[in-house]
Amino acid sequence: MKDLYGRNIDYLRLSITDRCNFRCKYCMPADGAHLVDMDEILTYEEAIRVCEIMARNGLKKIKVTGGEPLVRRGVEGMIASLKAIDGIERVTMTTNGLLLYEKMEDLAAAGIDAINISLDSLNRDLFNDLSRSPASSDNFEKVVKTLDLPERYPDIMFKINCVPLGIEGQDLLQMAELAKDRPLHVRFIEMMPIGVGAQFEFVSQEDVLNIIKEKYPNVRSYEKKLGNGPCVYYEIPGFVGKIGFISAMSHKFCSGCNRIRMTSTGFLKTCLQYETGVDLREALRNNASDEVIEELIAQALRVKSKEHQFLEVDKKAEEKKDMSQIGG
Repeated sequence: MKDLYGRNIDYLRLSITDRCNFRCKYCMPADGAHLVDMDEILTYEEAIRVCEIMARNGLKKIKVTGGEPLVRRGVEGMIASLKAIDGIERVTMTTNGLLLYEKMEDLAAAGIDAINISLDSLNRDLFNDLSRSPASSDNFEKVVKTLDLPERYPDIMFKINCVPLGIEGQDLLQMAELAKDRPLHVRFIEMMPIGVGAQFEFVSQEDVLNIIKEKYPNVRSYEKKLGNGPCVYYEIPGFVGKIGFISAMSHKFCSGCNRIRMTSTGFLKTCLQYETGVDLREALRNNASDEVIEELIAQALRVKSKEHQFLEVDKKAEEKKDMSQIGG
């Protein structure tokens, strides 16, 4: 699958639900995101069919997202079905980690290749505030417990996704040091100004690197790829894992973009910033042929933008939904 700019699209971010058991402040409003009716969400069979069609046209990697994907029943079977598709090389997942520990054995049995755990702070009070978890809950403890999983499942790659927010108490150095003695990688993801996330202070890759260099001046670039996407990695002597950066704002990587997204309602979205794309659900539910679905996918690729314009004044067709609704 190629777009008009010759980019080879071989990576799909597949949202399977808009539901989430957190209401993180940079992801959705305080009263929660608008949830669609369950009959509007693609069935597993419908989503798998799209992936099969894409795989025949060059799709190789799938990232399962949400909302929070682990709140949907039967996700382990979905992972196994995706792994069984001819041509699919890697199936991974991004999760907030709340249900991960109890579901990890089944996910491993299903063949999951890698898991990204979203964790923005090791400060319990700040974690509860950011995720809007009750202070009396054990949500923080359940997520932190997942940091033991990389040693129990050495064949599965684990990464921590941390969004620097420019707020007191986040302690980004402490987050980076999770990779010191554990077989996992810590990635810092620049905030994208989408939905409620636009309200937060922007913290750049250089800002975080400078914090790390104050204690670890020998941090250096790591040239090997460690995943499907645009993350660039650094290594620190003596650390087991690596430190990564996904810096769409300060280091725009659109020229090498290899991904598209499908929302839980079957909308094939070609760029995180824009609302442009193609609705596949209607075709799927009207018994459209594979050839028709293929043409709709090709149609979406024809409108894939050359690059995002988050730093520009003119933001035509900008996405209005929150991250949880689009599987960002």
